[in-house]
Amino acid sequence: MRDDRAGHERAGKAREPALNGCPWHDVNEMLQAAGLRPTRQRMALGWLLFGKGARHLTAEMLYEEATLAKVPVSLATVYNTLNQLTDAGLLRQVSVDGTKTYFDTNVTTHHHFYLENNHELVDIPDQHLALTKLPEVPEGYEISRIDMVVRLRKRR
Repeated sequence: MRDDRAGHERAGKAREPALNGCPWHDVNEMLQAAGLRPTRQRMALGWLLFGKGARHLTAEMLYEEATLAKVPVSLATVYNTLNQLTDAGLLRQVSVDGTKTYFDTNVTTHHHFYLENNHELVDIPDQHLALTKLPEVPEGYEISRIDMVVRLRKRR
């Protein structure tokens, strides 16, 4: 039954949210427009995620923010919510090293710098950055997205 509900929630992704600048209202609108029920936990986590502008967070970072804000959620709930928001198109998942996953509130096409010393992900501001040659795609596949992460470290 849970899978049916999840599928039903995703079925209504088509409408545009009516945002008005109030973070609580806007999170509610974003969730409903994406076909997700605005549960208390999704609302609280969404408010933490989207109420501070474009940012990059790991599940652990969001869990820590939720704990400090006295939002009663488990780390598993944080992971589940981040994955649901990603599936709904409200977040973009960016993997670094295959071990660390960041969730980006900016879902537009862009690339990232990864600051190795700080373990921080930063948007690359140049919108004209382009890859000049893409690999041949195997038969039956298409490129869905290209994520470029440029790793930076302090000079020694």
